[in-house]
Amino acid sequence: MTAAKEQKALIEVKDLKMYFPVTKGIVLRRKVGDVKAVDGLTFTIKEGETLGLVGESGCGKSTTGRALIQLYKPTNGVVNFRGTDLTKLPAEEMRRMRRKVQMIFQDPYASLNPRMTVGDIIAEPIMVHNLRQGKDAVRKRVEELLALVGLNPYFINRYPHEFSGGQRQRIGIARALAVEPEFVVCDEPVSALDVSIQAQVLNLLEELQEKLGLTYLFIAHGLAAVKHISDRVAVMYLGKMVEISDGNELYKNPVHPYTQALLSAVPIPDPDVERTRTRIILTGDVPSPLNPPSGCRFHTRCPIAIDKCKQEEPLMNDIGDGHMVACWRSHESVALMRAQEHQSVDAIKSHAH
Repeated sequence: MTAAKEQKALIEVKDLKMYFPVTKGIVLRRKVGDVKAVDGLTFTIKEGETLGLVGESGCGKSTTGRALIQLYKPTNGVVNFRGTDLTKLPAEEMRRMRRKVQMIFQDPYASLNPRMTVGDIIAEPIMVHNLRQGKDAVRKRVEELLALVGLNPYFINRYPHEFSGGQRQRIGIARALAVEPEFVVCDEPVSALDVSIQAQVLNLLEELQEKLGLTYLFIAHGLAAVKHISDRVAVMYLGKMVEISDGNELYKNPVHPYTQALLSAVPIPDPDVERTRTRIILTGDVPSPLNPPSGCRFHTRCPIAIDKCKQEEPLMNDIGDGHMVACWRSHESVALMRAQEHQSVDAIKSHAH
């Protein structure tokens, strides 16, 4: 985990929305609604830092990452990269900007073309952006990139099916780094890998960040991976951001009831603590993004919701040291968590006696 090298923001996101239209009919297709995958996100990512983005499947994490680098054209909002609004760039200018913003995809089996050799896969972006002249120079650069991600340069003529999942993900990382980017969206880069391989890939990403001065948006649903690599952590629920804070602060002092529920589901290695701690079990299912609840979107599953939560949408509020939370009952939520902690400590003491 790398501390942010500067306080200057590399990415500034304001009121980002990504709606997907829903149509009805076969011949005369008419719009009947929108899937509000991302609905009004505002946040920054500082130079040299890793912002972790967590939440349940379907909450809009991957859509957010793709909208940031314009793989999806946002419905609304601003994505400033070093002062340039990427959402306003014409196609040709955005194509040139792709050198600076890249993505590592979730599935290393689906994201590599099986008909291309590893050398061709990594060389393609180099040639598209004219970063090296001549076949020998391109080949040399590909070999350097393979070595950089911990693979043997002699693998250059092999095909993706000849590699393990962890090796394929390293190839995907090499491809993303081929154009020398500044910002990389890591879209659940370890979730498809064996547990024994996940730590290796996470350590590689940290080493590359330190060596190349990279800035990451690290998307994951596994809180352990996010804690390992992230400087700050943002929590999403149903297209909205509900909490964002320094990583250590978020794990020690989760304020939003949804964040508390996520953390209570993470296993603790100490069997005594694990046996006695209070789990927060959420009832019901995640509502549909096609018709999200009014007010706070979490109120249908929140254990401490009040009428105000159903009627008014809470705004992000700074509760100190950059710890932002969108909750009408943030103070009561913290008090409830403290009471649960005391119960767990008392249970451990009585168990020890």
